[in-house]
Amino acid sequence: MVVLPGLLLAMLLAMLDNMIVSTAMPRIVGELHGLTHLSWVVTAYVLGTTVSTPLWGKIGDLYGRKNIFMVSIVIFLVGSALSGMSHTMNELIAFRALQGLGAGGLMVGVMAIIGDLVPPRERGRYQGFMAAVMAVAMVAGPLAGGFITDNLSWRWAFYVNLPLGAIALILLATRLRLPKYRTEHKIDWTGAVLLAIGITALVLITTWGGNQYAWGSWQVLSLVVVGVVMLVAFALVERRAAEPILSLHLFGNRNFTLSALIGFLLGFTMFGSINFLPLFQQTVQGASATNSGLLLLPMMAGLLVTSLVAGQAITRTGRYRLYPLLGGVLVVAGMVLLAQLDVNSSKTDSSLYMLVLGAGMGFLMQTTMLISQNSVAQKDLGVASSAATFFRSIGGSFGVSLFGAVFNQSLKSDITSRLGASAAGKLTSGGGVTGLTKSTLDKMPTSTVQALLHGIATATSSVFFWAVFISILVPIAAVFIKHVPLRSANAPTQDAPAGAGDADSTLVGAME
Repeated sequence: MVVLPGLLLAMLLAMLDNMIVSTAMPRIVGELHGLTHLSWVVTAYVLGTTVSTPLWGKIGDLYGRKNIFMVSIVIFLVGSALSGMSHTMNELIAFRALQGLGAGGLMVGVMAIIGDLVPPRERGRYQGFMAAVMAVAMVAGPLAGGFITDNLSWRWAFYVNLPLGAIALILLATRLRLPKYRTEHKIDWTGAVLLAIGITALVLITTWGGNQYAWGSWQVLSLVVVGVVMLVAFALVERRAAEPILSLHLFGNRNFTLSALIGFLLGFTMFGSINFLPLFQQTVQGASATNSGLLLLPMMAGLLVTSLVAGQAITRTGRYRLYPLLGGVLVVAGMVLLAQLDVNSSKTDSSLYMLVLGAGMGFLMQTTMLISQNSVAQKDLGVASSAATFFRSIGGSFGVSLFGAVFNQSLKSDITSRLGASAAGKLTSGGGVTGLTKSTLDKMPTSTVQALLHGIATATSSVFFWAVFISILVPIAAVFIKHVPLRSANAPTQDAPAGAGDADSTLVGAME
């Protein structure tokens, strides 16, 4: 409990940053004259995070988690400071990539360090703390971003990370004590490069496909070829590597593989679909952008409550198999309900639907991480944590892109049927819909506004309709999870010194 505030602050940094920056983005591109490069500000950060996630986990396993975790925080803070000082879009894109490299180690480090300090049997009770941080980030991020943008310079959207990061570093440097594990130090640089190139190609496919380039264009098809070749080469290299970046033998464990699959599917459906809820609420339901975080409060409330319930129940009983299945069913139910949204849906309706979805997410997110960590030896804890985060991130990247294509196609089709192809082209070209405000709508003819709002409602409903078919796979996968008793102590491995895996000595050492 002495160490936990520093860990949660680091976790808050990773989750809060994107929410604050997204609110400030219109002001940023206006001042730096970079509207055409807007997507790259986001893509650079996602690339840095996604590519570095498996590396941070492995390097932490090899060289000690505390120092590596603190290095990732420092890199994130340096990237934040430089991003705030940017004078051109090219500078901002480069510094956001650096910031993303650091962010890749934040979530992985938190999960792996908690895994070192707390045995799996006791780990469930900490789910509530992590769920609470997620809720704070989801609600406070847009509110803080709106306040900073309206009252301060957009640069403070990045500078705000510095004091939080400094406090986290001080707490961790002075309070954190981790057990020592002796491991041969050898980094698989060939595998790291192949994985980085392959994942970069995949992220660019999902970012550019259907937006900047057509899905059948030579640019996207070339990226597909590069991605497949690099990942196949990566798999071949990892089979022979002495210290692989992503140990493929872990996928021989059924629970680990199923947890990774559920994480991918959850990221795909969750991040891909709820990404469009703020647009629906701000345009169709007339909510303000500054208060957009509050609109997600029911979903966060559901997530927090069920995460607390599951965590306490797992700690008390040691049984966890029910919760991924229950969470999967609730996620499907939430998607089915959200698919019913239309222009007449009230805020009460959407809040109740989001509550159901959030309840399902609460049963799934930390429980699948716990199952992943309990499925591997202590020496592979960092790899397991980074793999779980990695697959969820990749799923989210695919979901945002593919559901974005569904949204755009449905929106254009609906508006075309009401106003004609010419008007539909003008309203939907260049991503103009995402920049709609109440003042913009007030200047439009009534017939145009009605058609546009109906189109946005229909497109949002279409996204959730198709998300149902992906989310159904979550409870199906959960059925095959096998109950493996949770370790009541961090069992020592052959590489660990005597007593290093003892839970009581570990916790006492952490509090000294």
